[in-house]
Amino acid sequence: MEIREVFRIAAFNKKGSNYLSQWPLNIKKDLLFKISHTHKLEFQRVMEKKEINGYPHVAYEQTVYSLDEAEKRAKEYHQWLDTRRTVRDISNRPVSKELIESLIMAGSTAPSGAHKQPWTFCAISNSEIKKAIREAAEKEEYDSYHGRMSVRWLKDLEPIGTDWNKPFIEEAPWIVVIFKRVYESVDGEKNNNYYVNESVGIACGMIISAIHKAGLVTLTHTPSPMNFLTKILNRPENERPYLLLPIGYPKDDVFVPDLERKPLEDVAVFYE
Repeated sequence: MEIREVFRIAAFNKKGSNYLSQWPLNIKKDLLFKISHTHKLEFQRVMEKKEINGYPHVAYEQTVYSLDEAEKRAKEYHQWLDTRRTVRDISNRPVSKELIESLIMAGSTAPSGAHKQPWTFCAISNSEIKKAIREAAEKEEYDSYHGRMSVRWLKDLEPIGTDWNKPFIEEAPWIVVIFKRVYESVDGEKNNNYYVNESVGIACGMIISAIHKAGLVTLTHTPSPMNFLTKILNRPENERPYLLLPIGYPKDDVFVPDLERKPLEDVAVFYE
C-alpha cells in the first residue's frame, strides 16, 4: 500500500470527517519528524487542514534558520544571483520540453492579486513560428531605432551594443512569451483581475531566476508595440503581450558588457 493511501485511511473515518486535527500538537509534530521528507508536506496537509472564515486552510511550515545561518544564506543567494547576466548570444543546443515546463511552473509560483494568477506562458520551439515572430519583432525594432527612440535613449544603449537585429529569437531552442490576463470571461461576463502588471512582473522575475538556476541564459525582450505577438500566437482578447524570453545555453566564448550594478547605498534607504 502506498504511503499516501495510509495517510488517507489514517486521516479520515468512514464519514469523511478529519479527526487528525483533534490529535495533540506534540504527537502530530513527532509524526512529521518520523516520516520521510518526500511525503512530509502531503501528510502535513492531511493533518493540519482547518476552516477559517468559511474557507479551507492548510498548515504552513517553513524551515527556520538561526540568524547567522540566515545571513549566510542570504549573502550566498545574492552572490549567486549577481552572476546572472543578460546574454544575447544563445546557442541552438537543444533544451528539453520538460525543462521548460519546470521553469514555467517556477515562474507560476509567484504571488498575485487575489491569487488570480493572471498570466499565460506561451512556449515556442516551432521554427516557423519563431521566424514569424523574429520578422515582426525586427520590423518594429527597426522603426524604433530609426525614429521612435530619442537621441538620449540610443546613447544610453551604446555601451550595451543592441540594435534592431534579433537573431536570438530564431537561434534559441525556445522562446517563452508571457501574456498578462487583464480579465477572465466567466459565463459571458468580464471579471477583472487585480494588480495584473505587478503580479506578472513578479512571475517574470521568478522564471528568470529559475532559468539562471538551470544553467541557462535569457534576455528580456520587449518590442514595442507588441500586438503582433497576440496575432501570431492567436491569443484571446483578454490577454496582452508582456515579455518575450529566449531561453537556451550560451554560445561558446560569450562576452557581455562590463557593467556594474548599483551598490546598496544607491538602491536602499533604511529607517531604523
